[in-house]
Amino acid sequence: MMLSWASLGSRFLPFADVATPDLSLSRLLRLSMFQVSCGMALVLLVGTLNRVMIVELDVPASLVGIMLALPLVFAPFRALIGFRSDNHRCALGWRRTPFIWKGTLAQFGGFAIMPFALLVLAGKGEAEFAPLWIGHSSAALAFLLVGAGVHTVQTAGLALATDLTPPESHPKVVGLMYVMLLVGMIASALIFGAALVDFTPGRLVQVIQGAAVVTMLLNGIAMWKQEPRHSRRGALPAQDPNFLESWASFSAGEGTIRRLVIVGIGTMAFAMADILLEPFGGQVLNFTVSSTTKLTALLALGGLLGFMYAANSLSYGGNAYRMASNGAVIGLPAFVLVIIAAPLSLPGLFLVGNFLIGFGGALFWHGTLTASMNRAPKDQAGLALGAWGAVQATAAGVAMALSGVIRDLVNAATSATEGLWGYAAVANGYIAVYALEIILLLVTIVATIPLIRGMRTRVGDTPVDLAVAGDVSARPNSGESRSRPTS
Repeated sequence: MMLSWASLGSRFLPFADVATPDLSLSRLLRLSMFQVSCGMALVLLVGTLNRVMIVELDVPASLVGIMLALPLVFAPFRALIGFRSDNHRCALGWRRTPFIWKGTLAQFGGFAIMPFALLVLAGKGEAEFAPLWIGHSSAALAFLLVGAGVHTVQTAGLALATDLTPPESHPKVVGLMYVMLLVGMIASALIFGAALVDFTPGRLVQVIQGAAVVTMLLNGIAMWKQEPRHSRRGALPAQDPNFLESWASFSAGEGTIRRLVIVGIGTMAFAMADILLEPFGGQVLNFTVSSTTKLTALLALGGLLGFMYAANSLSYGGNAYRMASNGAVIGLPAFVLVIIAAPLSLPGLFLVGNFLIGFGGALFWHGTLTASMNRAPKDQAGLALGAWGAVQATAAGVAMALSGVIRDLVNAATSATEGLWGYAAVANGYIAVYALEIILLLVTIVATIPLIRGMRTRVGDTPVDLAVAGDVSARPNSGESRSRPTS
């Protein structure tokens, strides 16, 4: 099936031209299967189990929130995971593969424990008289294992993709990997929804344990014969460099801290709306449950198109941080449309705003991740990608937590007042969060200006300063001019 898919060629497949003589498209598609398994895990945790635990299992919402936040505990450790994969010496000559395998085992173990832990936590059936601490501790362990597995697999998998592809192919690789993540999320959401239409505890066990088996299969396919073996690496004595020294060397790079801060601020700007768009549509715009459910698909569609556009533009020499800035710029009118949809009685503006949020967020994340891949030293690719992932995942988790708190606090403080611009009072909290996101986007745009002006790229082997993304040529030191396509 993959050979047939790959045979369609670059004319019809947006990422077909990323293939090289040493890395075929079918092999690259196979590698991207680890993103499908990660997308499935994210949907199961944040989407399916979120609703099942609260509605069908009657677990308190506060406890559900704590459990769903536990996977974020491992987000800051992605930099350490990447560092370890950079310097790992395996007897079989691998660096990244052992970490992907360990992460896969952690995901499998978490999913294997999870359904029974949730039933004990909810006190259903024979678990009604089980000690309370057993349900809490086993459920916490399950969520921690899945979170640790997802972060480990993603960090090592992206680092392996960086190792296997030349620098000029990195934008396409980033786009393909995150398109596959969205594809995995969309497909698994539809499958989980269909499987749990008639909910029973037994069906929940089957679905989650089925996800465990599929995770092993997909990640096994992704790892198979991907990383070249270096026999001399396995023969060397293990002399791991110090993490703090490696981090100091990495962070001493030009603008490294600024880049990570931009990733954090921009991620918060887009992620604060993740858990508020559907409630806003239902409470303020009077959308039906069916209509608000479709918002997820609309966001995913915007993200898919955004990643494809960014991958195509950056592959022709575009400035990665200009792409990230463009994503933030698109986010500004997106949130404005969401805010003004109700006063103008035009719910279509709300839908357009949702699409643009997905599109702009994809441009921002693609641009910042591509810049991290391109600027990572050859021996620190895992550390660089791990740092990006740690900041991005932590900022997203903090943003989602803050958005709910801010909405509730503002609504509580303004419950006795009238809503803004003809809104009901319940809309005040939502508008406060959206306004804060607009401010964060403006800060992100301003912070990226020095990086856009001073970003350096490579034409051949010669670094070139880009004042703007529209530069189309550069002159190496030898005096020979070379040209590159416009973005």
